[in-house]
Amino acid sequence: MSRTAVKIELSAEETDELNRWLKSGKTEQRKVERAKIVVRCAEGKTTHQIARELGTRPSRVSKWRKRFAMLRVAGLEDEQRSGRKVINDESVERRILDQLAKAPPQGFARWNGRLVAEALGDVSDDAVWRVMRKHDLHLDRRQSWCVSTDPEFSRKASEIVGLYLNPPENAIVLSVDEKPSIQALERAQGYIRLPNGRAVSGFAHEYERHGTTTLFAALETASGLVKAGHYKRRRRREFLDFMNGVIDSYGNDKEIHVILDNLNTHKPKNDRWLKSHPNVHFHFTPTHTSWLNQIECWFSILSRQALQGASFVDVKQLREAIDHFICAYNEQAAPFEWRQSEIKQQPLRDNIAYFCR
Repeated sequence: MSRTAVKIELSAEETDELNRWLKSGKTEQRKVERAKIVVRCAEGKTTHQIARELGTRPSRVSKWRKRFAMLRVAGLEDEQRSGRKVINDESVERRILDQLAKAPPQGFARWNGRLVAEALGDVSDDAVWRVMRKHDLHLDRRQSWCVSTDPEFSRKASEIVGLYLNPPENAIVLSVDEKPSIQALERAQGYIRLPNGRAVSGFAHEYERHGTTTLFAALETASGLVKAGHYKRRRRREFLDFMNGVIDSYGNDKEIHVILDNLNTHKPKNDRWLKSHPNVHFHFTPTHTSWLNQIECWFSILSRQALQGASFVDVKQLREAIDHFICAYNEQAAPFEWRQSEIKQQPLRDNIAYFCR
């Protein structure tokens, strides 16, 4: 004679909780099965009926029916298991981090998991990698930085950022710089037929040089429009010739503020030129802060979208390609929006984590 199954009655809260388990796409499958068993038990179905519907053993249904009756929803969680004894405690983690802060062994440029484990002697490679994953350490990554030593950094930087965020009324703000020595490279391009029948496009690693050109460009920060000029060299003479063309396109009735870097061709012998253009004002970025000049962002866009991987048989074709890109870019031009990401303060012991990211 079979035993009478434990009767299951669900409260409103328990019903809602189990339904959330069943509806959520993130619930583990073993918990979904247990929730289905309990819900069907509450509907009055027998153990064998539930086992047939869910394709499992009656003993399994009986187990979770009894567990729920004793412990309710908490009984559907996995029981605590002893598992393997933890041998890598906080002291081991600290030793690993301290070792990473030291110089690597002679003959090696940087640490890796095996070298750290060998240096510590009683720590496994896996333990080292676990600690590095925990602290988001990537030994193969490196960050570079350039610190400005300009004593007037704060004044110059705030002046330029002010022009971007709150330009003078009825004034034009231009970001100007040059991209020198752009090479006209002719590459062997075409398609390669693979053994599986697929065709892959690409270019050979060899190329032929056909000269260079220097591009002067001015970005109108309020609209994103770009004006450019091609020159063979980037002397002060070419710079002033380009500026004359840019200034003439706006006329003499507007104030024009020009943001420039500290290249010697941009200053200081241009005082005579500035006196003949009283409506033009130069603003120089602090030393080693090219990121403050928005035209550098546009140069990066130009390189990625029009120059990298392209093939040119002569400098004329290269210049035409740049001009075509500028025309296409200006049709959809928009001002850049700068966003400052949050900088999290790192504890002193985590300095190694910062420099390895």
